[in-house]
Amino acid sequence: MTTDITCYFCSQAASDIDFKDVEILSKFLSAAMKIKPRKETAVCSWHQRKLSKAIKIARQMALLPYLP
Repeated sequence: MTTDITCYFCSQAASDIDFKDVEILSKFLSAAMKIKPRKETAVCSWHQRKLSKAIKIARQMALLPYLP
């Protein structure tokens, strides 16, 4: 079974996800500022792990809020 949905970062040929790019990271956050799950974002597992790490770093650096 194949799906037509491709990973956003694989289609952009991105190897690293930059924690300073807040506009892209905010696409993958819910209204409650929680990280959206893979099923909802259609990101591959490798990039999902990198994405969650980048979001957590951006929160630590005060680029993204923890709460809405």
